[in-house]
Amino acid sequence: MNYKVQSTEKLRKSCSEMETKALLYLMNFRDDSDEIYYFVVDFFNDLTGANNRATKLWDVQSKGATSNSPRQVGEALVTLYKNYVEEFTFEYYILFIGGVSSTVRKNSAIDIFGIENISDSAKPHLIDGLKSECKEKSYIDDNLVTNERIHSFLQNITFVVDNKTPSAYVKQILKDCPKLNPSESRLQSIFNEIRDKQSGKKNDQIIEGLVITEPIEAINYFRHLTIKEIKMLVLQRVINSNPLEASTPTSFIDILSKCPEHTRKDCLESCKQSLCQVMFNNNAQQGFWTLFQNIYFMIIDNPKESVLHIYNRIDKEEKDNCPNFDAISLQYFIAKIKDGVTNDN
Repeated sequence: MNYKVQSTEKLRKSCSEMETKALLYLMNFRDDSDEIYYFVVDFFNDLTGANNRATKLWDVQSKGATSNSPRQVGEALVTLYKNYVEEFTFEYYILFIGGVSSTVRKNSAIDIFGIENISDSAKPHLIDGLKSECKEKSYIDDNLVTNERIHSFLQNITFVVDNKTPSAYVKQILKDCPKLNPSESRLQSIFNEIRDKQSGKKNDQIIEGLVITEPIEAINYFRHLTIKEIKMLVLQRVINSNPLEASTPTSFIDILSKCPEHTRKDCLESCKQSLCQVMFNNNAQQGFWTLFQNIYFMIIDNPKESVLHIYNRIDKEEKDNCPNFDAISLQYFIAKIKDGVTNDN
């Protein structure tokens, strides 16, 4: 089983807003979003989601134009079609698009849909657009462009019409923190930073023409972001501090001073390890973000309260919902949030 990398963006290294919206759609707005761990940039397509073992792929083509005609929608499907006829198996094929003309959809109120919502009058033009674009591309064999294959392909396409602002896509990352309400400017700033990190994955390494035999090989070229990186970035921006940085939180110094000096470094490492484990424990995600939200507002409302007092105010059930935290590492996390909030005000 081989896959030849073709049609990568050899010149344009920046990511569009649309490509980052597509990433955040994969991350937050699908029923299977929790399965996606990697976001592979400009390798198989504009963006490809993958599970943590790279054995399941979500292939995404993005198009930013907002009034695409049926023919233009068909033309935009060409890279997805190329991947559909490859030997590799992609579980999902997604066209993430800025908008469509009024003639494309049967029901214009539905923004995520399959071929069943494409109007009867639009389908022939969509298919003509796809066929025409396939003929233009040297990487698609004419023998693979048949009515039967195209019909089968279209049954597997998910069309997503973008209807959200950048800040709304970022806000969804904090869905388990409904009381947390970062400013519009901060949400936009987070979106821009994710976009810039995504752009950074379009590096100078030339992969055009590369042949791989398994999807895992794409991960080995490090043109990806992970769910961990993105969640860490968001948390870092919300609390104005990197939770895993090397320095000791000022609010934690009094607690750490009671630890034998020769074990303090190990204590800090253990705290950071526990924090990392709880942040990325898929079975404790809601518990972690709920705990974070409640600690955050306790500190906002009582900025002079000690770490220990805040720890003692946390409900036992909330602590139990984050089993990776022990008493010391949870106090370390509280101190991180407390220092970040203090520095932000």
